[in-house]
Amino acid sequence: MNLDEITMVELQDGLKKTQTVIVPFGTVEEHGTHLPLGTDTYHALEVARMASKETAVFVAPPVHYGVCTSTYDHPGTFSITADALRLLVGNLILSFHSKGFRNIILFSGHAGGLHMSALKEVGEEAVKDLPELNLAVLSVYDLLEKGYGEIIETANDSHAGEGETSGMLFLRPELVKGRAPEEYPQRISYFITRDKLKYWPGGVWGDPGKASPEKGKKLLGMAVKEMVRIIREISEFEG
Repeated sequence: MNLDEITMVELQDGLKKTQTVIVPFGTVEEHGTHLPLGTDTYHALEVARMASKETAVFVAPPVHYGVCTSTYDHPGTFSITADALRLLVGNLILSFHSKGFRNIILFSGHAGGLHMSALKEVGEEAVKDLPELNLAVLSVYDLLEKGYGEIIETANDSHAGEGETSGMLFLRPELVKGRAPEEYPQRISYFITRDKLKYWPGGVWGDPGKASPEKGKKLLGMAVKEMVRIIREISEFEG
């Protein structure tokens, strides 16, 4: 059930059957020269909707903006601060809880470190303040952790690479503009880099050339299967 497509009466009726909602998080962020800026949002929203069809849980409209650090200097990346994300997420949790939701899944298509930390920090506080609340925080990559390497050929594949490109070729092929060249960031990860474009000009981490819609279908199927499992477990979780 997509929250933005139902009436308040349908919401009340739906809450009699399920108190679970998935809140998708994405970004408006560069994904190389070949993928749309909303790639992260598309992945999170579609996995949530596919899983909802199997479980009849609610899916909230996506939060389109997130914390982007590595790609901050690239054209097309529009980032918010971690403080802004924490404030927004905290308000959303309280609002969903006040309307009767007891199981909230914060699900991100973007897996940046500060971004995910902000979601988890707010989640930790929420479960302390709301004892009856069950809450999960995860990214698409968490759902793909076990089988990613069995589908994706590129070692160390990540941002706008083989996996994300495959996903978009399956979900929205009309938005994929060819393939960007294979690329990997050149900076050492423990240095805070001022000139990010100097060390990662193309904004790709992996080899988009190895992507295919068939691989995307397998990846999305795996993610949906794991999400369905989490949905079925969250209402019984005793933290």
